[in-house]
Amino acid sequence: MTGAQVHAGRRRSLRRLLRLWRHAVHLAWSHRRRTALAASALMTGVASVVVMSAVSAGAEQRVLQRVRAMGTNLLVIQPSVAPPVAGRVRQRTTVTTLRPADSDLLVASSALATAVAPAAIRQVVARWGGRNTPTTLLGTTVQGLRIQGIAAVSGRLFDEHEEREQRRVALVGATLARNLFGDADPVGQTILIGRTPVEVIGVMRRRGTDVGGADLDNTIGVPLQTALRRLLNVPFIDALFLQARSLSDLDALEREAIGLLSARQGARSGVPVEFVVRNQAVLLRTARGTSEAFRTLMLATAVFSLVAGAVAILAVMLLLVRERVPEIALRRAVGASVRDIRWQFVLESGWLAASGGALGVVCGIGVAGIGAAVGRWNVALPWPAIAAGLTFPIVTGMMVGVVPAVRAARLDPGRGLRR
Repeated sequence: MTGAQVHAGRRRSLRRLLRLWRHAVHLAWSHRRRTALAASALMTGVASVVVMSAVSAGAEQRVLQRVRAMGTNLLVIQPSVAPPVAGRVRQRTTVTTLRPADSDLLVASSALATAVAPAAIRQVVARWGGRNTPTTLLGTTVQGLRIQGIAAVSGRLFDEHEEREQRRVALVGATLARNLFGDADPVGQTILIGRTPVEVIGVMRRRGTDVGGADLDNTIGVPLQTALRRLLNVPFIDALFLQARSLSDLDALEREAIGLLSARQGARSGVPVEFVVRNQAVLLRTARGTSEAFRTLMLATAVFSLVAGAVAILAVMLLLVRERVPEIALRRAVGASVRDIRWQFVLESGWLAASGGALGVVCGIGVAGIGAAVGRWNVALPWPAIAAGLTFPIVTGMMVGVVPAVRAARLDPGRGLRR
């Protein structure tokens, strides 16, 4: 057989399949109610998988954004809360174990930290023009601004000279700027923190919320020494920010830093000191572990949906074989081959499944969009789930269609014509 003959045979086979596909689509469209009933099980299952995937992907992105809003490859060390003492009515939980010198210790001794910055973090009230609002005071160094990814969208950041001179300058977050100044430009204005006036020199770029849901934009940033000496009048800090080269170094950096600080604190006070550590690597592993568990649930839902839809399509196709015995016999009598009959039912089953999958994807995207608009869900288009919702039902439908196709091909044309 020559190459031209092989090519011509392939074209005839392709035309035959296209003709059978058009015939299957025509039959399915002619019985729209039955087609909708057969495809409804797959449609519901695919739609639920798409919605769950969209919500899961949106939630994962939201968590990752919140973790990264704190900084990159970041480790936050804070002193452990003091335990309550029985019998005392008024008790303060302020712990004074961390000092600015601890930051210098880590800079000099740590082999894994690329940057270290101390920070004083307190809840204060900011006042301007008869307005007052609670906000978070962040006293840190220039290095601390860089570690936490703080940048200015208007004005400027404070520098090392202003930090050494304990200048009364401040950066305000977008939320604080809106609450205090409304539409007015805050740069150049003077606000009160407690009774101390500070000049606003810049507005921070938006950072969103952290993992705990705290608004990082409701913050006022000042130089560390300004916060310690002029605003709070304390010698201790509330946190140490450490940055590693990569996420894989964070666990080792945590062990190293806790070891150095524990040795120093133990030598200073003679008692062991505990610390609270926020490790971005641990937070990311937790978030991804939750996402993996949700994906496993979605996989189980998808398998159940495919099985339910396949059973529904199988039942409908077997019913069609029994109903269309005369038609099958007539087609065999006028020249249709056994292979044509098989392909007709396989393609018709595949068309039913494809319709259910496509409708399920459209409905799932619509429900996820409505949830994002009305219910304020965090959703993202789950392209893998959409691709699976369009392809897997077709494969499943054609596989299920093999059984009724074989039955139809085995029918006796003479008996069918007599019916």
